[in-house]
Amino acid sequence: MDRIYCVEDDESIRELVLYALHSSGFETRGFEDGESFFEALDQQLPSLVLLDIMLPGEDGLSILRRLRENGRTARIPVIMVTAKTSEYDKVTGLDTGADDYIAKPFGVMELVSRIRAVLRRTRTDTPAGVLTLGPITVDPARRTVTVSGQPVTLTYKEFELLSFLMRNEGLVLTRERLMETVWGFDFEGESRTVDMHIKSLRQKLGSCSEMIQTVRGVGYKIVQLPRQEEGHA
Repeated sequence: MDRIYCVEDDESIRELVLYALHSSGFETRGFEDGESFFEALDQQLPSLVLLDIMLPGEDGLSILRRLRENGRTARIPVIMVTAKTSEYDKVTGLDTGADDYIAKPFGVMELVSRIRAVLRRTRTDTPAGVLTLGPITVDPARRTVTVSGQPVTLTYKEFELLSFLMRNEGLVLTRERLMETVWGFDFEGESRTVDMHIKSLRQKLGSCSEMIQTVRGVGYKIVQLPRQEEGHA
């Protein structure tokens, strides 16, 4: 039985969600703040977390960052649940590592459907072995990236984007496919999200930035560039 943790400070909403999920066959636990949530994580990990952004004390985005930075909890699926509906909040939550985003007020049936969809998707998204392309090395298990042996710090989504490109070396990947795979769904109205993340990724890859190539009007691909002969620029 899948275990769902719900971090929500509004008791009426929390109890409603827990009741609906329990009725749908999930094992559930509710928490009103980050402190009690992390105490529970020390004892038992959930299959998925429903995480409100607006919480007393530590907010949901900070909690999400802590989850993604800890190897023990980095791959737990997280759905952000919040009353905020602005584009900025959606981009921030998804880029921090959320697997999906649902805004209040929401229907219980929709919530259950989203949970099941995320669980199906993440179960098939198993970590692969170490990926190497030219000077770039990506270790999905340790979530580390190096360029010519030097560590490179990426955001959660930048890491997922680079990993997906490297698993499909030489293949042209459309923006739509990148959105669906890396962000988990078609984020309507935010087609520039991929472009912004590619730009940031190129900057961080430094001398390897040209390995990520733009296919005009379509998307992107990553290729291994020919080695420059000694004595040539």
